[in-house]
Amino acid sequence: MIYNNRSKGFTLIELLVVIAIIGILSAVVLASLNSARQKGNDAAVKSNLDTIRSQAAIYIDQKGNGVYYSETGTTPATSVGTAAACAVAQTLFTDTTVAQAIASADKASGGAGGATPTNVRCGNDGGGAARITQWAIQVPLSAANTYWCVDSSGQGKQEGAVLNGQTCQ
Repeated sequence: MIYNNRSKGFTLIELLVVIAIIGILSAVVLASLNSARQKGNDAAVKSNLDTIRSQAAIYIDQKGNGVYYSETGTTPATSVGTAAACAVAQTLFTDTTVAQAIASADKASGGAGGATPTNVRCGNDGGGAARITQWAIQVPLSAANTYWCVDSSGQGKQEGAVLNGQTCQ
């Protein structure tokens, strides 16, 4: 005897199993994608701050005076670990390339990425006699309480505390 009354297709159970497997696989992929996005943003922050470090060397060579300030006769205020310090006029921080790198680092770390950074902290020593001789820039990374910092001594490193001076800690 041959039974031909069974319809061709999938049962409800088979469809539910396939949907469940697809759901599990997509959850794994989305979790991996989020981790990759955070690592990419951290790499962008580090790259932008390395650009600043390189540009600082060019800036000081072009000025030829060994300072990170353009000698306007006005002494810049000492600023310690503030976003406002990233916009001190006529300093390394307002050099076009440096300002763009600061804005890009700010955006990569979740800030607005504009002319006034929200996540970037800058510091300078005010130097006296219209000279900045030390500077530092710090940006938060994706992991909680971790920051990437570069400074005038040429170092770039990860830190666990907020910038509170003109050099990385």
